[in-house]
Amino acid sequence: MASRRINGRYTDIGAAYLVADDPAFAEQTESWQALGLARPWTDTLRVYPAGTDTRGPVRWAAPGGLRSLAADLADGLDIRLFTPVVSIESVAQGADAVVLAMPGPQALKLSPPPAIVPAAASQSWQPVIAAVLTYPVRSWNGLHGAFVNDHPVLATVCDDGDRRGDAAPVLVAHSTAQLASEHLDAPAEAGPILAAAVGELLGITASPQIETHRWTYAQPEKASDAPYARDGQVWLCGDAFGRPRVQTAWLSGRAMASALLGK
Repeated sequence: MASRRINGRYTDIGAAYLVADDPAFAEQTESWQALGLARPWTDTLRVYPAGTDTRGPVRWAAPGGLRSLAADLADGLDIRLFTPVVSIESVAQGADAVVLAMPGPQALKLSPPPAIVPAAASQSWQPVIAAVLTYPVRSWNGLHGAFVNDHPVLATVCDDGDRRGDAAPVLVAHSTAQLASEHLDAPAEAGPILAAAVGELLGITASPQIETHRWTYAQPEKASDAPYARDGQVWLCGDAFGRPRVQTAWLSGRAMASALLGK
């Protein structure tokens, strides 16, 4: 649920939207809607190479970027940003529990590795590079977002101005895992490649401003039927514990919190 401020507005560069088909998460999403933080976006996405529109569940978006929803959940908590944590021991002293809400491979980088190593090591993730493409004007019509199948470099493209509701001439493209793997050390090099692919797909001739973001751990494969993992006082949760969705991450954290609190 990452949003980056580009040209004075937040652009979603991580998850493209929310799907809320679990009753508890649907209730949470509706509470965000009541606060003006979330809105129903679309139930129709295009599928290429056929270029046909396909209906599915309602996708939710956030006018202030999906990051605003995480900020709402964090309201009132003692949050410390930009604080490197290299050791479990550095935060475990005096704590009832340590929660690692992160991809397993990142948890394994802690020194010494946490006791929850087997659960973390069993996770498999694929990388993605996101390219934010800001054009001089909008030159496409009727596109909310699209899945691009069987393409060598492009996996999805979404109209950020449409999902945010401000009609900004901004598209966000996500790469295939193969392209991301080839450019993890220099993600900016993938930007023009993705821009060219989007231009060809949608018939856009204008050159966009390009911003890229590397997601080394972007798309998890389901690692377990359990909603979280635990070893002693260390807990691991996130979107690898089910279908790779925002909803899955929320449900994983909620189930873990309920167990931790004994509810």
